[in-house]
Amino acid sequence: MTSTFDFEPAATALETVVAGISDDQLDAATPCVGSTVAALLDHVLALTEAFRQAATKESVGRSVPPAVARDSKLPEDWRTRIAAQLKELVAAWREPGAWEGETEAGGVREAAIVMAVIALDEIVVHGWDLARATGQPFTCADSDAAILFEFLRETPSTGTPGLFGPVVEVPADASALDRVIGLTGRAPSWSA
Repeated sequence: MTSTFDFEPAATALETVVAGISDDQLDAATPCVGSTVAALLDHVLALTEAFRQAATKESVGRSVPPAVARDSKLPEDWRTRIAAQLKELVAAWREPGAWEGETEAGGVREAAIVMAVIALDEIVVHGWDLARATGQPFTCADSDAAILFEFLRETPSTGTPGLFGPVVEVPADASALDRVIGLTGRAPSWSA
């Protein structure tokens, strides 16, 4: 497993995409099957807080699996709330103790370093999803893409039930981010 890394590049990329989403795009489809932009933003609100709590270990013993179908309405301050929660997540994972021992998020207990990579996956992949759904550019640090490719490269071709659909084949010479996206069951060429 990888050593520690900084969440700031991935968090900044997601924050930039979120800031560029207009209200008239909230009902748009995303590459995340079955999720609209609004539903994915709702998920991002939940995951940014869950993974911040995983860093501080305050969720250990009390986290719960995410709801399968949340029928909630985005709060009016979703843009500023997501931005603030991303900054808090970055700060929490900058504490050395965040990377030690075990922690918990979404009802799953893992080594903290594994949980950090799962958090990075969520931030990068859903940032890409939202960018594609809303016609925005998306950037991913090469180091982050490399970490995620290493983490996901053993994904079964059938996908990971409950997480990712079947792997989408991409050329071996594709960018690291495109290979990561393919491993999560998304076509790198997806467009709205």
